[in-house]
Amino acid sequence: MEKTDIEEESGTPPLPPPPTIPTNVKPEKVAPPKRSVISRRGVGTDGRHISLLTNHFRVSMNVVDAMFYQYSVCITSEDKRVVDGKGIGRKVIDRLYLTYSSELDGKKFAYDGEKSLYTVGPLPQNNFEFTVVVDELLARSANGSPGANGSPSGNGKRPKRSFQSKTFKVAISYAAKIPLKSIVLALKGSEADNNAQDALRVLDIVLRQQAATRGCLLVRQSFFHDDSRHFTDVGGGVTGCRGFHSSFRTTQGGLSLNMDVSTTMILTPGPVIDFLLANQNIRDPRYINWEKAKRMLKNMRLKTKHSNMEFKITGLSEKPCNQQQFPLKMRNGNDANDEEQTLEITVYEYFTKHRGIELSVSAYMPCLNVGKPKRPNYLPLELCSLVSLQRYTKALSTMQRSTLVEKSRQKPLDRIRTVTDAVRNYKHDEDPVLSACGISIDRQLTQVDGRVLEAPKLKVGNSEDCIPRNGRWNFNQKKLLTPVRIERWAVVNFSARCDTSHLSRELINCGRNKGILIERPYNLIEEDPQSRRASPVARVENMFDLVREKLPGPPEFLLCVLPEKKNSEIYGPWKRKSLSEFGIVTQCISPTKINDQYLTNVLLKINTKLGGTNSLLAIEHTSRIPLIKDTPTMILGMDVSHGSPGQADVPSIAAVVGSRCWPLISRYRASVRTQSPKVEMIDALYKPLANGNDDGMIRELLVDFFQTSNGRKPTQIVIFRDGVSESQFNQVLNIELEQIIKAYQHLGEVDFPKFTVIVAQKNHHTKLFQDGAPENVPPGTVVDTKIVHPRNYDFYMCAHAGMIGTSRPAHYHVLLDEIGFSPDDLQHLIHSLSYVYQRSTTAISIVAPVCYAHLAAQQMGQFIKFEDLSETSSTKTSITIEETVPVPELPRLHENVQGSMFFC
Repeated sequence: MEKTDIEEESGTPPLPPPPTIPTNVKPEKVAPPKRSVISRRGVGTDGRHISLLTNHFRVSMNVVDAMFYQYSVCITSEDKRVVDGKGIGRKVIDRLYLTYSSELDGKKFAYDGEKSLYTVGPLPQNNFEFTVVVDELLARSANGSPGANGSPSGNGKRPKRSFQSKTFKVAISYAAKIPLKSIVLALKGSEADNNAQDALRVLDIVLRQQAATRGCLLVRQSFFHDDSRHFTDVGGGVTGCRGFHSSFRTTQGGLSLNMDVSTTMILTPGPVIDFLLANQNIRDPRYINWEKAKRMLKNMRLKTKHSNMEFKITGLSEKPCNQQQFPLKMRNGNDANDEEQTLEITVYEYFTKHRGIELSVSAYMPCLNVGKPKRPNYLPLELCSLVSLQRYTKALSTMQRSTLVEKSRQKPLDRIRTVTDAVRNYKHDEDPVLSACGISIDRQLTQVDGRVLEAPKLKVGNSEDCIPRNGRWNFNQKKLLTPVRIERWAVVNFSARCDTSHLSRELINCGRNKGILIERPYNLIEEDPQSRRASPVARVENMFDLVREKLPGPPEFLLCVLPEKKNSEIYGPWKRKSLSEFGIVTQCISPTKINDQYLTNVLLKINTKLGGTNSLLAIEHTSRIPLIKDTPTMILGMDVSHGSPGQADVPSIAAVVGSRCWPLISRYRASVRTQSPKVEMIDALYKPLANGNDDGMIRELLVDFFQTSNGRKPTQIVIFRDGVSESQFNQVLNIELEQIIKAYQHLGEVDFPKFTVIVAQKNHHTKLFQDGAPENVPPGTVVDTKIVHPRNYDFYMCAHAGMIGTSRPAHYHVLLDEIGFSPDDLQHLIHSLSYVYQRSTTAISIVAPVCYAHLAAQQMGQFIKFEDLSETSSTKTSITIEETVPVPELPRLHENVQGSMFFC
């Protein structure tokens, strides 16, 4: 759409007439979207008032009539090829400005690094063509070396130190006008239009250009300096680099700059050998796995110690440095007329004898190849260091992630100081483009009023009241609300370290105190030591053979002891076998310390999975939830989990959980499906088959609601959708909601329910701080004024107690509200849904249905194993992945566990 608009405004020839429609075809008019995002209906008033600060900085605009002019940029090289690389694009445009500033009337511009630049006011003419010469240093070594860069290459020539000039053609052509006034209109709450978003995008591009000029690494709207004081080593050759996110946002209080601390992962800069040792977790270079090293190092950038030149790694030499030969051309004497002769010489000999460089450790290692396929260029490993600020985009291990979190978290006052210092130091508003718009940025955090909602009262065993304090409660001296009785169960042990006899005794004792009657286990089944060398799937198969052999019949529950706490390879095959094939509820544990707190947390999960309830909201217990108590209401949580970065061909996992047993809002059933990689919209909500049946996720949940709610059909459905951005809100309303309605109609219903659709976001950069206190904001804090959207219905809520670091509130966007909640009722419902999470005794940061959907997607995603996928699969292949790789279907759950909260 954006391209078409630009072309039409730039005065290009009109489009050809539409094709003639055959007489037998009836033209269909494309219907406009049925639903659009609703506007705010008011604000809440309940709760204790609290004075807060937020990391939004007020922005003033004094030249509101300013007009941005957008120009298309096309850079072509001497061989007429279009240049796409961002790095070279910025170099070329920087050089263009230095060379042709007068032709552009000295007008400063913002360049996005790709194909657009923006000015305030027009350039002297609509179209320009410039020739730009960029000098690149080729060699730093005056006496030469066979690679023109201080390294041996296959052709063996010895050029002198030189600069290479590259010539580019740059075509600049007018594309569109973007009025700054559109931001003013958006701030007044007028209908959102593309002009306001386009104008904000120009302002954000200015921030990116400023950061690029300072030599920062840019990752969307975040930028990172090459400053080792901001580096955190997380192991494996990976470093966390702290930087800043900055973006302009339209809010109720006016235009603001949202500035936050941000972290990205980079390759640890320094000697390549040190990187390989850290990456492979070894101490001696003799044990480096060179095949793995070759895959890891490909395309990394390095700098040489002897010539200070930068290269990209293309591979490794086939032979060690002291055996890898190349042809070196040399003259017999000093006379230019002397005859040239070619010597076959090793890379090691060249550097030690001809360059006088001592090589102490890399003689027996492969060389790094920085040349082209037919023209290799070899460098000894110890002369090479990885350049800083190279992004690492693979998934972090559990250990790396926990190290990063531990080392990079900041207390609220530290974060306030870091962010305000950054705004003062960067002086964004001194940029000439922003100055031309009369933009100035406050240096102080924005003050905002918040409210603290009272924590909901809970009911536990013996109808006892439980009042959470600071977002927490416990089961000390208390029993679970509806504890289960466990009669037929067993312990299976994959860990050689665990004493299962002691574990089962302690679990039975702890269960008795919480009201769960647990009989002695039928058996304690130890893994055959011979099986431990087998594959994870074989180990699970062998264990189930033992279960069948040693138990008189199928157990109702299996406690499974794993050898590792996180990422055990046995976990996926075990869950698949037990939940899909046998229909047995199972709890996996890997205890390091067995105490009452640990066992209570395990029992909370076991009780929930087996159909018990740990606690309920007091108003839920007495069926007094506003707008839900009288009308059958279903609550849905929807989420899509994607493969790790760099795994382009791993299917995405979509999960929807639906509440059951109305009028309860604490019990849920999950439906999970695979879909095409990286696709965010859920495509199996409604899935009509050739035989006329619907195999979609929503039908499954609607039927379950009907069966568990005394034959009542939901006449209200509240949907919580996780993981979508603002640009996808209309798709949620007009694609996903439409599918849900079709699933309802397929069941023979004419009147469909009233819907309330809410998007829950955690990945945003707004933080809340107490004004004048060092602690995090209290649990239950709500903000629905000043920093929220000027028109749309959104609010921030921090339901949980932030014990470490700085709390991140959840950002809720109400897209549709046919049910008609008042702002207070809706905020109380959402707050209460943070207290019904059966796995823990704390309020959680986002509503429980969303968390359950995430857990269900995560757990069933483990059912599929992708051994054949390369760990270095390129994201570039994702373009054609839908056509080439069929999406494997998830096995369905056994009927015995379909209705259970297996994901807890």
